Amino acid sequence: GVAQTTYRDVDRDAPEPLQIWVEVARQAAEDSGGHDVLNAVDSLHIVYPMSWQYDDAPARLAARLGLKDGGRFYSGISGTTPQQLVNQAAREILAGRSEMALITSGEALATKKRLKQRGHRPDWSHRLTEKRPLPFEDPFHPSEIAHKVFQAYVSFAIFDVARRAHLGLDPEENRRRDGEILARLTGIASNNPKAWFPIAQSARELIEVSPQNRMISYPYTKNMVAIMDVDMGGAILLTSHGKADALGIPADRRVTLRGFCAAQDPVYVAQRDEMWRSRSMAAASAEALRCAGVSIDDVAHLDLYSCFASSLNFALDALEIAEQDTRPLTVTGGLPYFGGAGSGYITHAIVSMVEKLREDPTAFGLVSGVGMHMQNHVFGVYAGTPGPLMLPDEDAVQALVGRVPVREIESRAKGTAEVVGYRVVHDREGPSYVVVVCDLPGGARCYANVLDPDIMASMQSEEWVGRSVELVPGDGEVNLLVS
Repeated sequence: GVAQTTYRDVDRDAPEPLQIWVEVARQAAEDSGGHDVLNAVDSLHIVYPMSWQYDDAPARLAARLGLKDGGRFYSGISGTTPQQLVNQAAREILAGRSEMALITSGEALATKKRLKQRGHRPDWSHRLTEKRPLPFEDPFHPSEIAHKVFQAYVSFAIFDVARRAHLGLDPEENRRRDGEILARLTGIASNNPKAWFPIAQSARELIEVSPQNRMISYPYTKNMVAIMDVDMGGAILLTSHGKADALGIPADRRVTLRGFCAAQDPVYVAQRDEMWRSRSMAAASAEALRCAGVSIDDVAHLDLYSCFASSLNFALDALEIAEQDTRPLTVTGGLPYFGGAGSGYITHAIVSMVEKLREDPTAFGLVSGVGMHMQNHVFGVYAGTPGPLMLPDEDAVQALVGRVPVREIESRAKGTAEVVGYRVVHDREGPSYVVVVCDLPGGARCYANVLDPDIMASMQSEEWVGRSVELVPGDGEVNLLVS
């Protein structure tokens, strides 16, 4: 059973996340076509909501739904989370420790933003009385914090530039290609009534800078980046075929998880020896497909994590999907156009994939997720017809990824260095600063900022990757690129 909802009416505030979870859970139970489905749930998995910190979210939702005692899981923050929770629940069911799992996510970030604009704060239930740090998947490196690398629109743009340079693409040609691949997503979103922005846009409309589409983080404009401020939620019910039979769930409602795998690249951006690709994407996707017994050519439906163009391009490279391949890259419309509901986007991707495979039961579908600074990756393979689930050897996959050299990060650097990636951050007045990743003599890496307006302008019209540059110490723990 699956369900998803979008509260897109700007004149109506969405309910709080707890109520969203309740609504979509009940809808998913009804969607299954079975009887007493929620009474069978013995494992509850909740994606952490960015909208609100609850005192005990799993206990509150279990009480609202009247769930029996069982496992209670509350995630951290990551774009991989919903598929990881599905993977965890599947392992428990296969091991006989659980019979039915509910996985749910929900965000009311757009409502929270509107309330703030009206001078109000949310008056939602069961607030955590003491503030806790956000449960990010991985810690931040002190040098990344010093050089302002903690925002995703910074790191993903750096990877975009590194890949562009590796392929030898002209900067504007690369932006054009990014626009074309994202325009394909908008076509899907425009036909999806659940999408936050159901509007088809051309590549030119996406990449052309205007007052309504300002540059955010070169090479990305506003219309090219994921949008978290949405109100939406989703729910997935996962069980065995035996339990589905006992609950009277019709065969034509069932979609089967056939393979999955997760892997991690080095945690920090500058640590990655090859910044133009993801080895863990390639290894994890290959293992998920192997477990499902199919190749990527056998997969009819895709939903590739699309927070930025670089995550899409890295996935296409890892899966060896050719540029001329005509398969749609998303079943939702993607994070910038369907909406990137905090850590919950993949819930919607899975729900939409289930709906697609019910319509096309002989097909396979693949869903991917990306977490933090594109270091965490997960893939799930689904089928419209029953088949065995083979568990992945994730330790072997991670060991394979771990054979790649990891660069040391030098917090302070001066003298000659070579640029390996960068991005130009803009505010509403124009370029404000640049983050650069540099190779140092001896093999280590460092971060640096650029504040010189002439260099910032040049970095948006010329290729700086591969250039020899000069670094000097800046304020605090910051390195500055000066020439």
